[in-house]
Amino acid sequence: MAHWPVGKHPALKAERIMYRVPGGVRSTRNDDGGVLLDLERGKLLRLNSTGALIFEWLREGQSESQIATRISEDWGVSRETVENDLVKFLGLLKQQHLLL
Repeated sequence: MAHWPVGKHPALKAERIMYRVPGGVRSTRNDDGGVLLDLERGKLLRLNSTGALIFEWLREGQSESQIATRISEDWGVSRETVENDLVKFLGLLKQQHLLL
């Protein structure tokens, strides 16, 4: 596995880049996680509590870097680990057309 300097993961977007949730995607979150529903494609994706929180933050307009910092600081996880996991999670959301 490649190791990148903190904040320099090549797939991690700059502070100014924001994602957009397609208009046909609905979401809900509770203590157990969340659900994303793509009305246009008829797909449903269940999220754990961390994934649901990340999706909510994306919807609020937070950048990848802001989210990575927040998770790392709030939960005491290394920034490198957070960045790697966040890039994978965002890739899954984009692949499923749940994030633009």
